Amino acid sequence: MKWTISFCLLFIWACSYSQNNDDTVAIKKLLEKESATYRSGDVKAHADCWKIRPYSVILISTADGHAFSLPAESMVHPSENMGKGGFAVNANYKISIHGDNAWVCHDEESTSKDGVKTFSYEMKMLEKINGEWKLVAASMHFYKKP
Repeated sequence: MKWTISFCLLFIWACSYSQNNDDTVAIKKLLEKESATYRSGDVKAHADCWKIRPYSVILISTADGHAFSLPAESMVHPSENMGKGGFAVNANYKISIHGDNAWVCHDEESTSKDGVKTFSYEMKMLEKINGEWKLVAASMHFYKKP
């Protein structure tokens, strides 16, 4: 009996860890896709990363101290700034998953096609919709690297 209970508890723990690990991998892939498609100008693939909700918001603070918000719709119907080329590298992921909701913090180093680098701390909110993770909100804080 003791072994049965121990095995069941171990099995439940292993399954929950596996699910969390699968979700973590899926979330990182989504964030990498969102960064890449923004720079490549692939509007359809970029929009596919997002699910706009009534509470969706995009908050930005610039390296020179200004702060503003963008309409969340701009993530699925982007401006002419999208697709200018370059690439981004995301690092230092901190991910918290609770059922079908998650938040992620990470660093992003973006390099324009001209070689100019920008740096940001980013926080993204996600929801799992029909088995797929989607971004629903973001906060980006740009800074000058010392």
